[in-house]
Amino acid sequence: MDFLRERPIISILIGVVVGFAIGLLWGWFIDPVEWTDASPAALHPDDQAQYIRLVAENFSQQGNTQTVQNAFRSWPGADATICQLAAQSQDSNDQQRLTAVATILNGQGCGVAGTTTTGEATEEDGGGGFGSILFLFLLLVVLVIAIIFVLGRRNAALGDRTSSRSSYEEVPETGPVASAGAANATAVPIARFRTTYTRGHDAYDDSFSIENASGDFLGECGVGISESLGSDAPKNVTAFEVWLFDKNDIRTITKVVMSDHAFFDDAIKAKLATKGEQVLAREGETIVLETASLIINAEVMDMQYGAGGTLPPQSHFETVTFELSAWAKEGSGSSGGADDMMNF
Repeated sequence: MDFLRERPIISILIGVVVGFAIGLLWGWFIDPVEWTDASPAALHPDDQAQYIRLVAENFSQQGNTQTVQNAFRSWPGADATICQLAAQSQDSNDQQRLTAVATILNGQGCGVAGTTTTGEATEEDGGGGFGSILFLFLLLVVLVIAIIFVLGRRNAALGDRTSSRSSYEEVPETGPVASAGAANATAVPIARFRTTYTRGHDAYDDSFSIENASGDFLGECGVGISESLGSDAPKNVTAFEVWLFDKNDIRTITKVVMSDHAFFDDAIKAKLATKGEQVLAREGETIVLETASLIINAEVMDMQYGAGGTLPPQSHFETVTFELSAWAKEGSGSSGGADDMMNF
């Protein structure tokens, strides 16, 4: 069973083959189709010839033209088959009887051109069974190929998505040591801030001043709305900006924390590409920002996606809580020394 679950395409193929085999077994042997009230035109050519000769023999004995007309009422073009039988017959009496029946049907007897031959009538009226089965089989093959193609495309897309997730998960998760220069950071954060976004807070943009124990200003950090979907009110926020400003660094570092839908949507990612490194929002995930003298660990403490509406699932946030922990790198002149660490 694990083998089949891991290979859905093979499972579908096996199901199609088994289903087709069961259908043939049932339709041809267990409960075959039974024809009732069929016209003589649906008979095998040999049976058609026998039927025609029985009618001709009856007419030669009783001379009832109405009986002949009734016998061929449901068989358009029967006179062509009758005349063909007359042409093939070596018995002159048989030819006369058949010609008489044809005359009753077409008023001219045999020799009338433009009528359908026996072989054509048989193929048209009763010989399409195998052709129908062949057509259904070919249709089934096309359907299977289409399913395999769609599943292949889907699996390829899921594989790319999984690959993207896997490569993303390799990013170190917690602590200032997640970045290259963080080994020189202080052992404990010099500040912690917690901020919560709740849907409906369309002006959400929290910022916090980072100071050491002596009250010296070191920089700022914060979280704000980066992108929303649609023009509804309240906003359907799909991405946040987490940023860090360091007074000793000319740069302001920004990372974009995105919903699951936004992170795997190429159009949204391209739109937000210039704002900063893009990160998938996950509960417990830590986003690391580092400048010349500061490090911020922004941890997603709690998150909940919005539900309902016409937007895709996991596309906008109902609520998110971030905790920002600030570290000062040792040797940067901003940590305040060991006494600052102890006072915190």
